[in-house]
Order: sequence, then C-alpha cells, then structure tokens
Amino acid sequence: MFNIHASNLHKHFFIAETLVICILCAVSIAFGEGIKDKYQGTADRIITATLEQDASYNRLAYLCDAFGHRMSGSESLELSIDWILDEMKSDGLENVHGEEVMVPRWIRGNESAELIHPYNKKLPMLGLGRSVGTPHEGIESEVLVVGSYDELENRRDEVEGKIVLFDVPFTTYGETVQYRYGGASAAAKHGAVASVIRSITPFSMNTPHTGGMSYDEDIIKIPHAALTLEDASLIHRIQDLGEVPVIRLFMEAHFEKDSPSRNIIAELKGTEFPDEIVVLGGHIDSWDVGQGAHDDAGGCVAAWEAVRILKKLGLRPRRTLRVVMWTNEEYGLRGGKNYRDTHKEELENHILAIESDNGVFNPRGFGFTGSKKARELVKQVTDLLKPINADTTFDNGEAADTGPLLEEGVPVMALKVDVSKYFWYHHTAADAMDKIDKEEFNRCVAALAVMSYVIADLEERLPR
Repeated sequence: MFNIHASNLHKHFFIAETLVICILCAVSIAFGEGIKDKYQGTADRIITATLEQDASYNRLAYLCDAFGHRMSGSESLELSIDWILDEMKSDGLENVHGEEVMVPRWIRGNESAELIHPYNKKLPMLGLGRSVGTPHEGIESEVLVVGSYDELENRRDEVEGKIVLFDVPFTTYGETVQYRYGGASAAAKHGAVASVIRSITPFSMNTPHTGGMSYDEDIIKIPHAALTLEDASLIHRIQDLGEVPVIRLFMEAHFEKDSPSRNIIAELKGTEFPDEIVVLGGHIDSWDVGQGAHDDAGGCVAAWEAVRILKKLGLRPRRTLRVVMWTNEEYGLRGGKNYRDTHKEELENHILAIESDNGVFNPRGFGFTGSKKARELVKQVTDLLKPINADTTFDNGEAADTGPLLEEGVPVMALKVDVSKYFWYHHTAADAMDKIDKEEFNRCVAALAVMSYVIADLEERLPR
C-alpha cells in the first residue's frame, strides 16, 4: 500500500515538475532567453555579408560627393532626397515616400572676423546657426575674454559695448555646448554688442566649428560666432598680457521664409505583424560647411544599408523595419517633431526607435532607454555583436530626432561608437568623406542590421 502511494506521489511530482519546466520555458521565450542560440548564426551571417561588401561605403561616398552639404532649405538637400528616394525604390524597399516638412531657412551669407589690435590678423570663424547678422558695416569693438558664466557675472560691469569671448576649454560636449546655445543672451544681458566662443571641440587644426544657438526672447539679439581654439587662446593670452584686444566682426546671417523639405520613409514589411514597427535612421540635413559625412550622412546610409542587406539576404522579420531620415535636425528638429505628429495614431505599435547620430566610427554597442524588462532583452540581442566588439549595452538611448517619440512612450536606442575623434570634425568643413573608414562604417551597418532584425523578429514584442 505504501509503495503504491509512493508511486502515485512520485508521478504527481513528475507532472508538477514538468509543468514548472514548461512554464519556465514559456517565460524564457517571452522574455528573450535563448536569443543567442536562436539568432547567433543569423547574426554572424549578417555580419559576414556586411563586412565583405563595398556597396554601402560607395553609396555613402556618392551621397557626400555628388551633392555636397545638405543644409535645411537648400537645393542640395532636396536634390539628395530625390536621389535617395529613387535609389530606395530601385532597392525594392516598400512604402518609399517623402513626408513634407516645412523647415526654417537660415542663411549664413558672407562673414569674417579680424583681430585689429594689438596687430592685424585674420581670424577663421563660423557664424552660429540662428544667429542674427551684424550691421552692414560690421562691428568693431574691444573684447572681454571670460572663461565661464560665473566669470562673466563677476565682470558684468566691464561688458557694456564690448564683444564677449567665451574661451571655455572642452570637457564634454553636453557641458561645453551651453556656451554655444546661450552665450549670446548671457552676454547681451550685460550690454555686449556681439559674442564669440571658442569652438566646441577638444582638438583643432585652425578649424572653427559651427552649430545651433538660441536666444532668450526677452533679451536683445546680438551676433554670435565661433573662433578656432588657437585664436580664442591667443586673444585670451593677449588680454592676460594687459593689452585690450580689438576685433572686427562681419556677418550677413539672416532668416528667409520657411520652405518645404521632406522626411524620408522606406520599409521592409513584416511577415506576421506588419503594423508593428521598428524604426531606424538618422538625420539627412547637415550644416553648410563640409559634407556632413559623419554628421549624419553616415548614420542615414548605415540604417538604409542595414535594411537593404537584410532584404538581399532574404531576411524579413516578423515586424516591419522602417528606415526614417529626418530633416532639419541641426537647427530646428522640425523633422523629428513632424514624424511624431504625422504618425501619432500608430505610435502605440512603434516597438523601438533606433537613431545613429554620433558618427560612424567603430561601434561599441547600443544605448537604450526603456523598461527594465526590455533592457534585459536588449542586452541579450547586443551580445550577438561580440564578433565586431559592439556588445556593450549603455544606459542612455536618447537622441535628438527620437526624443519626441520617447516623450510618447516609445522605447529608444542609439548606436554608440568610439567618439574619441568625432568632435574633431563635428560641424566643420573637415567633416568630409575622407574621414570615413570603410571597415568601421561597415561594422556600424552590421550592428544596426543585427539589432533591428532581431528585435523585429522576436516572438513577443519588446515590453514597455
């Protein structure tokens, strides 16, 4: 009798154990366990195919060399968009179209800066985006050099009628860029007639850096420009010698009427859940100096090529992959905001939005902003990128054009690369195709292809 009960008890334990195992298996599948076993072979295939081809690099070179800069409101931007749309259709991508966005038109015009005292020297410079211009005759004035906002406040009684130079050494972009954004209004508040900054970069070969700035609407608008590291340091040293430097600044900068541009859309439709979307892309506009090769033609073409290569390999995921190239990121973010507003009704089915806007140097992994459960799953997908040393998961996945989507609850991700040289070229005439390394760029393409494909192909959608 005891043996019979023991046998039955053993049977019940066996059934219970089997049920527990089944439940654990179901949970594992739902939350991404087994991703390596399921997808490593596919990931390796994508990586190999991407690294062995030249087409992606050649396409990026054509975009940079055939059209030049892609400033918002420019003919060159619109011509490049026309070409991209035609090429995407030739690739056989689906739902290829442009979505109209009205963008601001800031015109640089002619500009110059010159040291007048204690001796004459031409100063390489770039006006900062959204700045007003000088009077027709320019502005010639004594310069007050400060190293921080605190120093400006401490010397505010010396500012009236002068040009303020913010000579602030680069620490991080996020910290130092505040002088580009807000320096003009901070100086104008105390009576400055113009302001200039040390370019936002840790390294220079006499190259000024442009970029966007903004004004406090309650304070008079004054011209705002960037000098090179070399000249900002020189003028600072002149002041430290007891001399009063004098600069002549001339800028024709102004706004013209808004004009139509376009966000670029192309898709690889999903096989099971075509209404659920994984976005990947970058911003197609650039500044009007250089070619915007790293910022952000490289990011745009990397996302485009990632999807093209997947299609070529016959890899179509369960969910739709949507390439988006946003317009007017550099001084307006109109493209990112317009995309959010145009697609608001489908944002609930936006599974993930990936942006590449840090250059296309060696990839290190992906930053992610989303739920804890989603992050654990993303980390397993990122682990598939060990063959190209891009398997680190970082905390922050936010970027400029995906920011409006994050505000609506969409998880976001950013391709993270080795940025040790990015700010050498950022927003300068030096950001050109010769700075792109083909192997590094191809690794960025591969990283985007693997990440977007696997996330879009998982049995369960990425949890919010």
